[in-house]
Amino acid sequence: MVLQGVWTSPVMWFFYSLISGFLTDGVAVLPAPQNFSVRSTNMKHLLMWSPVSQPGETVLYSVEYQGEYESLYMSHIWIPSSQCSPTKDLECDVTEDVTATVPYNFRVRAMLASQTSAWSTLEHPFNRNSTVLTPPRMEVTEHGLHLVIELEDLGPQFEFLVAYWRSEPGATEHVKVVRSGDFPVYLETMEPGAMYCVKAQALVKAIGRRSAFSKTECVEMQGGPLPLALALFAFVGFMLVLTVALLSIWKMGQLLRYSCCPTVVLPDTLKITSPSQKLISCRKEEVDTCAVTVLSSEHLLGVWISQT
Repeated sequence: MVLQGVWTSPVMWFFYSLISGFLTDGVAVLPAPQNFSVRSTNMKHLLMWSPVSQPGETVLYSVEYQGEYESLYMSHIWIPSSQCSPTKDLECDVTEDVTATVPYNFRVRAMLASQTSAWSTLEHPFNRNSTVLTPPRMEVTEHGLHLVIELEDLGPQFEFLVAYWRSEPGATEHVKVVRSGDFPVYLETMEPGAMYCVKAQALVKAIGRRSAFSKTECVEMQGGPLPLALALFAFVGFMLVLTVALLSIWKMGQLLRYSCCPTVVLPDTLKITSPSQKLISCRKEEVDTCAVTVLSSEHLLGVWISQT
């Protein structure tokens, strides 16, 4: 009986060594990644895990996912992540892999040469409607009696509700819907000298959720009544411009008048020096009959022109 026990011990040890060597050839010998979890903020989904320590070696990680379609209609197949299969990082952005609002399973394992670890899976399936939506960062300025709003660009799936109102009791709150990428936002013309307040919240229609409102920011509109000195300066400038314009019109009228209707100057021989002169006109047929006529200088000019 003792001999049989002594004989069987080496035999069992041999078979154990043989089976162990077979199992360790390409089978899981690395420890599986621990603390496997997902963090999702503003529709950005990030897987994280703890490192698998192998001194002097670079351990790679492989991530796979399984959506509702793969689970129900494709025999539970697992699909490698498009962003990190493999990766040496301790995180994986799976935002592009999560394309629907359904439960997703994820798993990760460590790889070193031909050695692999067991798979680590999420404790609970992930659904993107559980993402944490934070209030958008916002900057409000004033430009030409307009409120100008710059919002944080969170991605194409986001819209923003911008609420603004005049800072006074009983003021009406106005709401404007802004699509992601339509920045900056110019609101309607505001009243000079008044204070206006603005707040915004993010909205994701794909999951039917919205964030809390951002912190309210208030801006006082500039462009109030002009100072007295500036108003006086503007009035004086206007009067100077008006005076120059009137003088230019008068000068232009004078130039046109003398160009179109020049003044005719009488020759010295035709100028009348005495109050009146007598001009004797006689006909050839009636030499004896003479007429004595007093002619004006204008009449004399007409006679001179007709004879020349």
